[in-house]
Amino acid sequence: MTQASRISKWANSHHLNDDERLQLARYSSNELEDAFYQDIEFGTAGMRGLMGIGPNRINRFTIKKATIGFGLYLLKQFDEALSRGVVIAHDNRHQSRDFNDAIAATFEAMGFKVFIFDELRPTPELSFAVRHLHAVGGIVVTASHNPKQYNGFKVYDENGCQLTPIKINPLIEIIAGLPEAIEVIVPPSEVTGQIITLGRDIDELYLKAIWGISLHPELPKQDFKVVFSPQHGAAYRLGVRVLEEMGYRVFPVVSQCYPDPNFTNTKSPNPELLEAYEEAIKLAKEVKADLIVITDPDADRVGVCYRDKGGKYVRLTGNQSGALLIDYVLQERAALGKLAHNGIVYDTIVTSPLGGKIARGYGCAVESFLTGFKFIGDRIDFYEKTGGPHFEFGYEESYGCLIAPFARDKDGLQALLMYTEMTLFHHLNGRNLGQQMNIIQKRHGFHADGQFSIDFKGVTGTANIAEMLTRLRRTPFKPIGSFKVVQFEDYLTQVRKTEHGQFAIALPSSDVIKFTLEEGSSITVRPSGTEPKCKFYYSAVGKSASELKNKVAALHQLLCTTYHINC
Repeated sequence: MTQASRISKWANSHHLNDDERLQLARYSSNELEDAFYQDIEFGTAGMRGLMGIGPNRINRFTIKKATIGFGLYLLKQFDEALSRGVVIAHDNRHQSRDFNDAIAATFEAMGFKVFIFDELRPTPELSFAVRHLHAVGGIVVTASHNPKQYNGFKVYDENGCQLTPIKINPLIEIIAGLPEAIEVIVPPSEVTGQIITLGRDIDELYLKAIWGISLHPELPKQDFKVVFSPQHGAAYRLGVRVLEEMGYRVFPVVSQCYPDPNFTNTKSPNPELLEAYEEAIKLAKEVKADLIVITDPDADRVGVCYRDKGGKYVRLTGNQSGALLIDYVLQERAALGKLAHNGIVYDTIVTSPLGGKIARGYGCAVESFLTGFKFIGDRIDFYEKTGGPHFEFGYEESYGCLIAPFARDKDGLQALLMYTEMTLFHHLNGRNLGQQMNIIQKRHGFHADGQFSIDFKGVTGTANIAEMLTRLRRTPFKPIGSFKVVQFEDYLTQVRKTEHGQFAIALPSSDVIKFTLEEGSSITVRPSGTEPKCKFYYSAVGKSASELKNKVAALHQLLCTTYHINC
């Protein structure tokens, strides 16, 4: 089907309402081309994209098609799919509740039992609920930290884990075999479905599990203050309870507490960006808070700022906050006799090596995966069933971590509690988080990590990314400035190359490449699975913090210059 005929099919469809027809008519030529040149893709976190009309947009038609595809997938996978049912949750974004209810109605029409929440909920609570209710799957309507124009559709398996490639590929095939989104029809069912609304009982069970991970609930909290912002998202009600009912003095950023799809009072809902902390820092200065914690809109990630000795609020990267938390959790579990003799910590191939060094220092094994928390959740399940190592901690560089596996996705509510407890623990011992990080780095080596992104928008974006990666692969051992490359890993071909030969990489195939430099630093290049951009991850090592001050930015410029990348 040509793009023109596809546009005509949508424009002339009787399924469009007046508002949708008007929206389509108002598209510029570039917007029209981008909305219709492909079907919206499932990537590393399901389906995510701009909202609007067209097959390459998030709308009620593409959501319906994905829902039907997931329903057909579940019916193939489980004999008891209809009776065990699915759980659906949503965040604060435009149309999220409408999509939530439309998904529920579609599943009901297909004969499924459907569990929905009475209002928005954190993504990790969906994972918890799937497991608690023994459902066969789950869906969260969210675009995570993306701007307000975006929404998305995350799918979860029966373990409360996002689908790994071996599971999602059959789902993608089913969806691809369905009619055009504007024409897809819900398959009839001989069984009557049922929609069940979940109340606060699931909240209480989830909160009880979170409070149970505390290692030192007895710590005195009267002189310790915490500023918290949910960034207009799903964490406000439960996030405040997580901390207050453990005795913490919490100061919410009131202007950012109510669910708002426009994110009116924050410059960004993404904890990876400094502007996301502006209002929280203002409040922290007023109340002289010791800690700032913010969640992203679907509450699966947490950003952290601490107050240094001079009263300045310093934002930690996800690598730094994760390393600090690994050190605290493993140290205190060991002190309390709770650290397993066969413990294991999970990270990803783009995460700083510092966390792994800390874990090994406490006698834990370390296993690294491709980007995407689904790989960590899936491995937890595998080892539970096969008697493998005991899960101690899992994290990604992008502020997501999991401390206890009653959820199988990164859990911002768990992280809220444990980052706060960790900071209080060190505070009572006379140290802020920066001072504790310095202690860790003196013990395990100095590390600096950073990330850069390059956008490749429009129809040619994918081709431009592919061409750039081809150039990088063509001369993998070309010196990057004065730095010699000693190892090149191509996760697409699953081959690791060194001066000693080639070796297999025991991970799923993925379009990612990684350079390791002679002095120990590394550069990883990964196209985003959900956005038209390519990400560059840098992990620099050195003998002191001052040596590393500008090294990440310098490595990025050297890579761009060496390979003629427009940075």
